[in-house]
Amino acid sequence: MHIYDDYLKPIREAMKADPKFRRMNENFSSSATNLKKGMEYKTFNQLVPEKRLLPNLADFARELGLSPNFDQSLGLHPDFSDLKHSERLEEHYIVSMFVDIKGSTNLFKKYTPQTVWIITNTIQRAAIHTCLIFGGYVHRLQGDGLFVYFGGKNMSAAMAVQRSLQFASVFTYFVKEDLRKLFNEQGIENIFTRIGIDLGYDRDVIWGMAGIGEISEVTTCSLHTSLASKMQSRAMSNGIVIGDYVKNETPALNDYYTPVCHRTKSENDRYIFQIPDERFNYTQYDFNWLSFLKRQDFIATDLYGQLQLKQKAVTIPNRNLVNLAPIAATSKPYYDFK
Repeated sequence: MHIYDDYLKPIREAMKADPKFRRMNENFSSSATNLKKGMEYKTFNQLVPEKRLLPNLADFARELGLSPNFDQSLGLHPDFSDLKHSERLEEHYIVSMFVDIKGSTNLFKKYTPQTVWIITNTIQRAAIHTCLIFGGYVHRLQGDGLFVYFGGKNMSAAMAVQRSLQFASVFTYFVKEDLRKLFNEQGIENIFTRIGIDLGYDRDVIWGMAGIGEISEVTTCSLHTSLASKMQSRAMSNGIVIGDYVKNETPALNDYYTPVCHRTKSENDRYIFQIPDERFNYTQYDFNWLSFLKRQDFIATDLYGQLQLKQKAVTIPNRNLVNLAPIAATSKPYYDFK
């Protein structure tokens, strides 16, 4: 979709600047001091600013009519920040998502730790920036991945689910297509993402402060927060697994959900969690995120089947019949202006 081209550029530059890469690909010979040099953090920070979308992703956000909120703090969802250092607990729905980047360990075979750090942090910043565009709240960094909340006091559960699926689909496409092509050029394989998403309703989610003093965060205690993590582990490469309640909020998408047991051919994988005494059987589903992405208003498919960002139509001001009169007057057989 080209919306991440600006994020791929610093990854390429970091790879080329890596001393191990130069030794293997350019027969580079220099002093030991020069061999230790790679891309500096300052350069990386200029190429991928913390609190600014890179141009193509910024264009994408404008096309959607959305803007990211960079004023967030880890472990402190703004709608529940008043619970910090409080003895209160609060019930409120939330969509929980675990995004995991798998296979990055393979990068150490070709690059120095400094370069691997830049590569993984570029990917992580791309994920964070995209998450913020869709109104997500990054609660925690999990190695290369993220734990993200969608929703809050000013958003419906249905909208939170919709935004979570949009983010997950856009970012998975980036990893599966754009990032994979770049890594394959360098002989790096098996870099992929796995995502788990679940919704807990008000009755299912407790918000409160966990920890002590400043060693604390405002977080959720919910079966469905825990299940999002488990679902991530059940997803296939570049796959997304969602729970029953996510499915319930999106009836129009039923054709895109398939019980995980259909993929694994094991009925034991139908339910991600069961409470037999309560007859609670919670189904997990593979989400056909690519088909979902193709039907989004902001996506078009080109002649080669590649996804492209759909540009909004430009509205020409004062375009009406009266203003067309001077032009159309020369075509009187087809024009009857009065």
